[in-house]
Amino acid sequence: MRIHTIQPAVGATTSEKRLGRGIGSGLGKTSGKGHKGQWARSGGGVRPGFEGGQTPIARRLPKRGFNNKFRVEYDVVNVEALNLFDNDTVVTYELLAEHRIVGGKHNGLKVLGNGTLTKKLTVKADKFSASAKQAIESAGGVAEEIE
Repeated sequence: MRIHTIQPAVGATTSEKRLGRGIGSGLGKTSGKGHKGQWARSGGGVRPGFEGGQTPIARRLPKRGFNNKFRVEYDVVNVEALNLFDNDTVVTYELLAEHRIVGGKHNGLKVLGNGTLTKKLTVKADKFSASAKQAIESAGGVAEEIE
């Protein structure tokens, strides 16, 4: 194979339309633009979303919602998931991420009280629900809030 013999695959390219090259080509005279009107003009056409002058749907529908840029989203874990650790383990966000219990996408960790905890653990998290704190302490563990 030589560099000057390389060609695109058959059907991969199409030849450009040659406009205004006579009536026999099928694209002579008006060059495929029809007669007069907005679409026949130079630079003609309408912007995306234009609906012929009626109020566009984007303006007819009401605005809705609000994104609070100060919102803090926490990775959430239930106390039931903490049973896989041994007694007297210090459970941190990093340890949970290592075991793939939390995804590591958010700003911190919140522990919720769904399920039962059978192990005595020290859990360090940004937030605890009241039921989670009670579940950890009733199992003999410690719930430490970190800042």
